[in-house]
Amino acid sequence: MEKQTTYTEDNIRSLDWKEHIRMRPGMYIGKLGDGSSPDDGIYILLKEILDNCIDEFVMGAGKTIEISIKENVVSVRDYGRGIPLGKVVDVVSKMNTGGKYDSRAFKKSVGLNGVGTKAVNALSERFTVESNREKELKLAVFEFGNLTKDLPIESSTKRRGTRVIFTPDSKIFKNYKYRLEYVERMLKNYVYLNPGLTIDLNGEKFYSENGLKDLLNDQISESDLLYPIIHLKGEDIEIALSHSKTQYSEEYHSFVNGQHTTQGGTHQAAFREGLVKTIRDYFGKTYEASDIRKSIISAISIKVMEPIFESQTKTKLGSTEMGGSMPSVRSYIIDFLSTQLDNFLHKNSLVAESIQKKIIQAEKERKELSGIRKLAKERAKKASLHNKKLRDCRVHLPDLKKDRRLDSTLFITEGDSASGSITKSRDVNTQAVFSLRGKPLNSFGMSKKIVYENEEFNLLQAALNIEDSLEDLRYNNIVIATDADVDGMHIRLLLITFFLQFFPELIKEGHLYILQTPLFRVRDKKETFYCYSEVERKEAIEKIKGKSEITRFKGLGEISPDEFKYFIGDDIRLDPVMLDKSITIEELLLFYMGKNTPDRQKFIINNLKVELDYVEEQKEEVL
Repeated sequence: MEKQTTYTEDNIRSLDWKEHIRMRPGMYIGKLGDGSSPDDGIYILLKEILDNCIDEFVMGAGKTIEISIKENVVSVRDYGRGIPLGKVVDVVSKMNTGGKYDSRAFKKSVGLNGVGTKAVNALSERFTVESNREKELKLAVFEFGNLTKDLPIESSTKRRGTRVIFTPDSKIFKNYKYRLEYVERMLKNYVYLNPGLTIDLNGEKFYSENGLKDLLNDQISESDLLYPIIHLKGEDIEIALSHSKTQYSEEYHSFVNGQHTTQGGTHQAAFREGLVKTIRDYFGKTYEASDIRKSIISAISIKVMEPIFESQTKTKLGSTEMGGSMPSVRSYIIDFLSTQLDNFLHKNSLVAESIQKKIIQAEKERKELSGIRKLAKERAKKASLHNKKLRDCRVHLPDLKKDRRLDSTLFITEGDSASGSITKSRDVNTQAVFSLRGKPLNSFGMSKKIVYENEEFNLLQAALNIEDSLEDLRYNNIVIATDADVDGMHIRLLLITFFLQFFPELIKEGHLYILQTPLFRVRDKKETFYCYSEVERKEAIEKIKGKSEITRFKGLGEISPDEFKYFIGDDIRLDPVMLDKSITIEELLLFYMGKNTPDRQKFIINNLKVELDYVEEQKEEVL
């Protein structure tokens, strides 16, 4: 007989606030990560502290926020009203404690449940909170959520406000590093949504006067705008939009009460619906929705009473109501567009004419591609049945959108040996492998037609499921995994060109990465070190302090599956592919993939010299 498990009072365990957060961090901050992705936990920690500062600004208290990030120690200082001194410890360590429960004080706040700051405290090696209020100061220090210093209230000459200093726990966030590019993007969104607010990051100031219009100007070059940005504002709503001359798909930036809803929600859906309705009504034509929205770049921000999000990280709005006596979110946004956008188009006939021409062009291209797309879909289905280009995983991004504690990843690799090693060592639940056959085509300057006619591109697009919209993207992380040699670098460049040419939003939204794999293995009989650089190799040799065996990995195919599992598991190292806003996509592609130019020749020669110097150094060590 099978032994039954007893279930008594002894099985019941109560966790205190910090134990529960540390045991189940994903419930509070989504996935953990190491900082290579913009939605990794260390950025959520910063955001939770910043949200409180923003709420103070919205309430009219404090126009400046100062942030310092140095060696993974984060300091955030606002000049708001300061936490009431007698409640400083409770606010950062006692659940269900916070000023936002008083709806008179925070009617349209980002967070209402008072969990965020407690999560930061519990998940930090060290957490310091200091409140200055009415010429008095209160300071408390925590370590791993445990109160270690509770200093008495003392007199102070400092300006009012709150300072929080925290260091994320390196045991929870393994090998983490703050990438300032991601932090800057977050801060820019805060100032776009709060004109008049200044945020200082390590001495660099961020400020916006024109709100969402500035956001779009930062996303797209003026030369790529089909027409000047349309900027519409109401009491609880702000919208900015234009169309790109070159971009193929739709791009949306949506916000609720200052929170960047990266996964959209009811407000974004209503905006897309309202835009189509308004355009159809204005022209009196039943244009296809996809033709109207093709190449659109837009931003929408709304404020609602007590918003309901689909997760603690607040990346998707679930609310259907604006709150109070207001209409539904859908009705409010559609009515606003039907009135304000329609009025704008009547007053700006040249803009209306540009939009109509764009729609007619999109309609023509869609009809021209329809036959090719049908054949391409059939080829993709047959290919998935008869070859092994895609070794899929079991869980995909749409399944994870309500639970971002897990990620789905697609590795794009070249060659049977490399793809075989990754396939054998991957997590079959969340990691898929797509195998390239040789070098992909240089797609620079080509039309979308080539995506369907070229087998590699067609199958890759089908694997990602991004033909019609990025909303259907199947993998959160798209990882280019090639050898770190000349051929591997060229394949990387060709793949990045493909994404920049046809799906730049994948890069803008932080989905594309380069896999780092170790260059060396240094080991003796007791220890093994995998080294990703020459510096790490020398450090490993010093640690062993004796005779060591050094292996130089020349390609991914040389790394056994047993070893590869360490490089794509918890300790995976990813380099995000990021766009430099100072150069347009067209200029970037022209430099790297266009006709050979003296500037590019000089660039290649300079970088090749660095590589040759490194090779010579290795030869000297061997000799």
